[in-house]
Amino acid sequence: MSKVKTARQAAELVADGAVVAVNSSSGLCCPDTILEAVGARFDETGAPGNLTTIHPIAAGDMFGTAGTDHIAKPGQLSRIVGGSYASGPTNAEPPKIWQMITADQVAAYNVPSGIVFDMLREAAGQRPGVLTKVGMGTYADPELEGCAMNGRARAQPIVQRRDFDGEEWLYFPAIVPDVAIIRATTADERGNLSFEQEGAYLGAMEMALAARNNGGIVIAQVRRIAQNGSIRPHDVRVPGILVDVVVEAPDMLQTTATPYDPAISGELIVPLESFEIPEFGIGKVLARRVAQELQDGWAVNVGFGISANVPRIFIEEGLHGAVTWVIEQGPVGGVPLLGFKFGCAANAEAFVTSPHQFAYFQAGGFDAALLSFLEIDSDGSVNVSRLSAVPHRTAGAGGFVDITSRARKIVYSGNFNAGAKMSIEDGRLVIHQEGKVAKIVEKVDQVSFSGRRARELGQDVTYVTERCVLRLEPEGLTVAEIAPGIDLQRDILDQAQTPLRVAHDLREMDARLFRDTPMGLSLAGAG
Repeated sequence: MSKVKTARQAAELVADGAVVAVNSSSGLCCPDTILEAVGARFDETGAPGNLTTIHPIAAGDMFGTAGTDHIAKPGQLSRIVGGSYASGPTNAEPPKIWQMITADQVAAYNVPSGIVFDMLREAAGQRPGVLTKVGMGTYADPELEGCAMNGRARAQPIVQRRDFDGEEWLYFPAIVPDVAIIRATTADERGNLSFEQEGAYLGAMEMALAARNNGGIVIAQVRRIAQNGSIRPHDVRVPGILVDVVVEAPDMLQTTATPYDPAISGELIVPLESFEIPEFGIGKVLARRVAQELQDGWAVNVGFGISANVPRIFIEEGLHGAVTWVIEQGPVGGVPLLGFKFGCAANAEAFVTSPHQFAYFQAGGFDAALLSFLEIDSDGSVNVSRLSAVPHRTAGAGGFVDITSRARKIVYSGNFNAGAKMSIEDGRLVIHQEGKVAKIVEKVDQVSFSGRRARELGQDVTYVTERCVLRLEPEGLTVAEIAPGIDLQRDILDQAQTPLRVAHDLREMDARLFRDTPMGLSLAGAG
């Protein structure tokens, strides 16, 4: 009997009250055709209703892939567990899922992405749940927000503090999916899946195991159907014994706003000269200063924002390959991509599954993380996950908490405040008008990273801004470097909403950062 069905036939298999796990990262690997069919069936029949959905990374985006918004309807979706959510411009209408969250129409949780994968792994093994120290001291901790995004979620806690073997841990009970909806490139007639045109595997195998090991079903969306025996066994990432239904969707996007780019899937190695080098300006100064924190031979995680340009600084400086970039979606090496394609890499050396990548991150196996910040507070804590005024402007925490929980070195980057008008003139930073929104505050709106816990663990934490470099010292947040042209009191201390310490050996930032020529970057050896 053929496993190939229409999207509507697949949607008929999702029952009222089902727990549905979805494998995606915004538009990357998003099984959008199936989600659309599930939403359309509800519009026509009122079923399936009362769904719980699990998304280690967001399903859909605000740029052409609706994802979760297909099912973000009162009566259809009652609970959602997401590592991240669709995000986009402040002035755009919020996605339907965000409208439901802020209206308290769905119990919504922002669980760190790696922990969501862990919960599925434990479900696959029929084990009770996850014991972890990831997220302690952050919004994920029940002593703060317990991952709850609204009142309905707070009424149904998803995490507890537990004592085990004399230590305190966070405990996340496993969530067993009734349905796993995944995506691949090719399926043969027996349901074996290969991913040759995808930019990542994410957690397809783990989701399929979690559903099938507990009596559930697995629905796979693919671009094409192949004859049995035509997929090489080493290329099969999810075997057909775990797949119940295959839905063909030949026109699916490869990733956000991208029909197809062979460099994303490693089918084409593109010349280094094809990567655009950032234009000279404030953002490039920041990326250059972040690059100075790295050492030759390191493995370095790169996050969205200014950090994503650091690999291109390495290309410009003739240092490509001196550092190996790793991102949470699974690519290792190559060049992480920007904009709509962020989460993908060109010229990757390897693709690993996201659960494996997160195990690497959670244990601090890598050398450094380069990440952005929205706010920094008096004890060095960082908010990257919530802007209360415009929730859909940020995606939530994603893998941020997993990455920073035990990272040996973290370099945050961002502007000192929001809205300032600045320029670089003759190698000096000139502030023409101050920003109106402080980013160095007394208390962050949400603790995505705990400065207190970082000091307890001895993490090396640096905050790079255009006007100064701050370090997290045992005594507190400390100004260590100052940009040329900047007045310490007027432009830094008076613009922070919390007192800052000043290092006794305060020095000026490297003058080469502020010149429109390659800076001659050199890296220390990885001792």
